[in-house]
Amino acid sequence: MASRPEGTPIWTDAMFTDLEGAKAFYGDVLGWTFGESSSEFGNYTQAYRNGKAVAAVVPPMPGQDAPPQSAWCLYFASDDVAATAEKIRAAGGTVLMEPMQVSDFGSMCLAQDPTGVTFGLWQPGTHEGFELEGESGSYVWAEVFTREPERADAFYTSVFGYGSKKMKDENMEDYRVFDLGEGPMLGRMVMTADDFPPEVPAYIQIYFAVDNCDKTVEAAERLGGRKVFGPMDSPFGRFAAIVDPQGAAFAVIDVRTTVGEMPEMV
Repeated sequence: MASRPEGTPIWTDAMFTDLEGAKAFYGDVLGWTFGESSSEFGNYTQAYRNGKAVAAVVPPMPGQDAPPQSAWCLYFASDDVAATAEKIRAAGGTVLMEPMQVSDFGSMCLAQDPTGVTFGLWQPGTHEGFELEGESGSYVWAEVFTREPERADAFYTSVFGYGSKKMKDENMEDYRVFDLGEGPMLGRMVMTADDFPPEVPAYIQIYFAVDNCDKTVEAAERLGGRKVFGPMDSPFGRFAAIVDPQGAAFAVIDVRTTVGEMPEMV
């Protein structure tokens, strides 16, 4: 697989107190199967769709006073995680976990943008990231949800060299898309007080592709998940936002079922 340009979404994982419960939920909802847990790497467990790696789940690290809230983390490709970490600091972000090598798999870093959004960096070694994208059960899109859009825009364009375009749509007051000149890489949404209580932190919403949005939502609810929004039609597909039984938010979208004209980007 050709190396992904710096700033390209490359991997996603999430931490769950109940790892087996997470495997059962996502196995049913997204059709994932799971590899063997790696005790050498904290029981990190890869998820697969049709035999191709799409994500990973992991239990909390031992010794923590209180397990962190389950949440999906998006990793961006980096050619040099140490150099990108310095860009993050220079742009006003915070490095939460210093760059570290993970055997021969690659090198990683965890960081937070100036508005509180947590994300990761991944410099590939033998693990090159997603083996499947844009197909059912795999990563297809992501959006930064923030209450401080100007600060977020300045940060991501500075760190990753993104271009930025605003969606011209009366229903989307301030939605931006970041790109690297070869198509969109990441969206940015504004968290309004009406839709997001103060206790909900800024975050990145991961979208997984599905064959049928409505049936996926039904499966999630049957297994203890909670629908937050949708299903709703859009020019990009029929989508919905869900919170899993352990509190991790994600979204699903059927990109083949589209309604309406694509909005203009300016």
